[in-house]
Amino acid sequence: MRARVVLAAADGIANERIAAQLGVHRMTVLLWRGRFERERMAGLADAPRPGREPTYDRAARDRVIALTLEPPPEGTTHWSSRRLAARTGISVTTIQRIWAEANLKPHRTETFKFSTDPDLVAKVRDVVGLYLAPPERAIVLSVDEKTQIQALDRTAPMLPMKPGQVERHTHDYRRNGTTHLFAALEVATGKVTTQTRARHTAADFLAFLRQVERAYPEGELAVVLDNVSSHKTPAVREWLEAHPRVSFHFTPTSASWMNQIETWFGILSRQAIRRGSFRSVKELIAMIAAFTAQWNEGSTPFCWVKTADQILAKAGRKPTAIGESGH
Repeated sequence: MRARVVLAAADGIANERIAAQLGVHRMTVLLWRGRFERERMAGLADAPRPGREPTYDRAARDRVIALTLEPPPEGTTHWSSRRLAARTGISVTTIQRIWAEANLKPHRTETFKFSTDPDLVAKVRDVVGLYLAPPERAIVLSVDEKTQIQALDRTAPMLPMKPGQVERHTHDYRRNGTTHLFAALEVATGKVTTQTRARHTAADFLAFLRQVERAYPEGELAVVLDNVSSHKTPAVREWLEAHPRVSFHFTPTSASWMNQIETWFGILSRQAIRRGSFRSVKELIAMIAAFTAQWNEGSTPFCWVKTADQILAKAGRKPTAIGESGH
């Protein structure tokens, strides 16, 4: 940038134009023109900067990074900045600074799950194809169950939020029963159809399928769901044969995140259940119904952005020549 300033100035270009061409401020152009006029080529180099010499050299920093990447001392699962500072004799703040420069975060951990489904590629392409390029005049539904939702009642009334004080509740609670929620999310609109059941069996799933089929009396129904055994019983297969306009599209094993209804379940838990207090299962069911009704009034679809090739590349599977829409 400094050399370009000088060369442009030598060509007689105005300072404002040089600044606009290089994307810098006019004062920056004046700075380097002045430095070059006074000191010529040497003026374009970085000037010595004041300040104390680094306390620890590169070798010390490399040692901190190497120790961080090694197993921690016996009896611990990971390094802490204080533990490593005691080991190396370097201050805690310096350890933290070195970690930040190297983008090391020993205090954090993430989980992962690798799918061993032999049909992973075909299933990923099928489901993603339904999300990104659904068949013409077909309705794509994401279906799943949220089981064992507990009606928890706090042991004391919750204290509401007020200025300077967050909402408070007791950490302990009473269990007042459970319910099982079946839900179908219409991928194109975000509308959700729900049904709560006392049990979670294949018969209950089949009852919910009948409700969904009545809710969408026309058009083909492409149902995205996981591989749980209740979705594949003989009774369910017989029902599918009797209703040819309904087709099942299974997500890969260990890949329930591909089912969009899981995102809605997470929103439901955070906004309506987790911080609630329910004296009975009936109250819990009423809250779920109220949340669903409010959601459907202003429902919008979730935006699926990853292609099948991107997902498979991250999973370490080589893309095939099959088209993006596997259905």
